[in-house]
Amino acid sequence: MDITYRPYIDPDFEVLIERIHPPRVCIDNDTYRDCTLVKVDSANKHGMLLEIVQVLTDLELVISKSYISSDGGWLMDVFHVTDQQMNKITDESLIQYIQEGICVIRRARPSIGEETRPTLMSIENKALEMTGMDRPGLMSEMSAVLAELGCRVSAAMAWTHKSRAACIIYVEDASNGEPIRDPCRVAQLQAQLENVVEAHHYDNERRSVRFTAPAPGETHTERRLHQLMAADGDYKTCCSCCGSDDDIDDDDVYGQGRHYKAKKKECYGTHVKIEKCKETGYSILTVRSRDRPKLLFDTVCTLTDMQYIVFHAAISSKESIAIQEYYVKHKSGRPLDSDDEKQLVTQRLIAATERRISHGLRLDICTENRTGLLSDITRVLRENGLSITRAEISTRGGRAVGTFYVKDTSGQNANSETLEMVRQEIGSSVVVVNKSLSTPSWAASSRTSRSNSSEIQEGPRFTLGNLLWSHLERISSNFKPIKS
Repeated sequence: MDITYRPYIDPDFEVLIERIHPPRVCIDNDTYRDCTLVKVDSANKHGMLLEIVQVLTDLELVISKSYISSDGGWLMDVFHVTDQQMNKITDESLIQYIQEGICVIRRARPSIGEETRPTLMSIENKALEMTGMDRPGLMSEMSAVLAELGCRVSAAMAWTHKSRAACIIYVEDASNGEPIRDPCRVAQLQAQLENVVEAHHYDNERRSVRFTAPAPGETHTERRLHQLMAADGDYKTCCSCCGSDDDIDDDDVYGQGRHYKAKKKECYGTHVKIEKCKETGYSILTVRSRDRPKLLFDTVCTLTDMQYIVFHAAISSKESIAIQEYYVKHKSGRPLDSDDEKQLVTQRLIAATERRISHGLRLDICTENRTGLLSDITRVLRENGLSITRAEISTRGGRAVGTFYVKDTSGQNANSETLEMVRQEIGSSVVVVNKSLSTPSWAASSRTSRSNSSEIQEGPRFTLGNLLWSHLERISSNFKPIKS
């Protein structure tokens, strides 16, 4: 019998390294006049880059540039960040939160922001995870079942992509606000929701409905949505043909998004270019796409979940186009070898950049929280012929704040008459935001801010206290209940 000897590695060794070399976070407001530098210096471990980016994006900060280096087991990252109004980060409580949030990665988050981050979902309540074919009224029917069975929605997030849908809904007992722990009741809820999702599916159509229990170190909600949609296979229909553009070599481009514009020097689709660096053995991934908030998080999230390690990276944006360059290897130490692997990585990256693209009109809704609220809102949208393409709603105290992107049944933006009917049904707490898909308003603000950097004006300060309620500043305080 062959005996194989392997070195013993104490499971607490990684914790020891963290204690000896804890992360050092420097917030630099002196180097540039139009942005804040967040510098991180730390011992590296798989997934740490994603968690650093997650801390910044959870605070709704805009990352315009980034330089990443993590060779030799050590990580040195620099992020150029601003708030949503393109101002530098000057609030001391926010700076402290960024430093503490990065330094305690993989442990409990600092309590300073626990009640102020809209992207932070409940970690106590049951989470309903659903994937399936996208169709009008699906969220309305699901939320109606939850309301009828005595469940109150504390938070929810839903994405659609390539005719597929995924959502995570956090629920609690409507009678007492406590988590639902009765296994028989959970089984009943799951059975009823499976009937709703299955009702309009074809035979052998892939779908999934399940309740998950809270657990320590639970996966970030948006990361979990990426995982659900990838497991559902939404990336398989992403376009992988090559196109012509003066800035991209046809022989090296493995894929591009379906929204590609075949105009010289103008392309808003997603391009993925994969090369091999013979000197270092890295695979070089270049992703070019329309710039938007949280793009870096979505890309790094996908690479991390596919078990690729980012050793070096440079991220920048020019006008409305973002260019991300990553030097990666698989966790096993090998580069991307086969054409099939390259094709898979290409499709997954294209899907990651496209899922969060907002199609349709944006409706910001703020109202008093109550049982059945999500059911009533989605019912009003469905009865007026509107389909939800993306949604996010959360509750804090006695208020519920939500954002819904909607289209009519033909896939076009709703007309003014329909929007007015929705406004009357829901109340004065609805604000319609007409976002252009070609150039996001925040990107336009970025260009204006940087082109006039010599005339920087002091804008409204971005603080932890106003982060959650930023929507309230532009919404009337005259809340009215939804008509039944």
